[in-house]
Amino acid sequence: MSESIAYLNGQLVPISQAALSVFDLGVVAGASVTEMARTFRHVPFRLQDHLTRLEHSLNVMAIEPGLTRVELDDICGRVVAENARLIPSEHDLGLIVFVTAGQNLTYLGRDAMAQARTPSVCVHTFPLPFELWADKYETGLHLVTTSVKSVPDDVIDPRVKHRNRLHWHLADIEAKRVDPAAMALLTDHEGFLTETATGNLCVVEGATILTPERHVLKGISRDVVAEIAASIGLTLAFTRITPDDLSRSSEAFLTSTPHCLLPVTKFNQKPIGSGQPGPVFQRLIAAWSDLVGVDIIEQMRTGAKLRTSIGFSTPERR
Repeated sequence: MSESIAYLNGQLVPISQAALSVFDLGVVAGASVTEMARTFRHVPFRLQDHLTRLEHSLNVMAIEPGLTRVELDDICGRVVAENARLIPSEHDLGLIVFVTAGQNLTYLGRDAMAQARTPSVCVHTFPLPFELWADKYETGLHLVTTSVKSVPDDVIDPRVKHRNRLHWHLADIEAKRVDPAAMALLTDHEGFLTETATGNLCVVEGATILTPERHVLKGISRDVVAEIAASIGLTLAFTRITPDDLSRSSEAFLTSTPHCLLPVTKFNQKPIGSGQPGPVFQRLIAAWSDLVGVDIIEQMRTGAKLRTSIGFSTPERR
């Protein structure tokens, strides 16, 4: 098969056939929880940590997926193994698991109560789009604070990774009006920095890496940074961070599953430190590369060039 596969509601199907009903609450209300892992050398990285976080999200949402964790783990392995055959050996995959809350009873009627309460479960992959991040390891990210605030903890538990993303979309629209190359970094209602739509913020202060403690997703990549930092004589500490703290810092970076780490070199249109990726970032990304047996920056660079040259425009290799 030249097309990647996906798991959807008990079946393995070609990705082009993995479609949700327009009645699904994931479509109607954004009522779905999700996880994204990635592979290194075609092996899922920290998948068990992602599945643990997914279990918490499902419990908070009172969703019963109809699959055991062992079964879901096996499905992830099958989908990755099949789809990894369709990409170059030196490339890797993003792995998505999402579960919706069922279907909208208003659209279905009372007699379809059981159908309405049955969640949709999907597992799929995509080739990592290295070209989106390759140059950022040298130029860094630009972040901008916006009028859009983080969702308070008493509205949605920040430990739930969900797909209700409208506020992030609005924040990024506002950020790009300020700096077309920027992404939004939200604050809470007290003015402290929280996170971006895709990652946790880390600010370097000497041998300590500071990261927001409230109103943020408990990032798995951030946990990896904590482990790596301890192994190279650094410490990760949870605290409150103000915009002024970030502006005055010598170095900052984001943690996120697909690219692991990316330096932040500009904040609210002003450079962070020297305006270049800093030494702590360099040490951490080198140690992460050693951990997974892949030169992460080099994979991004060479992968971006290959994808651009052969014109990756679909979820599978043609």
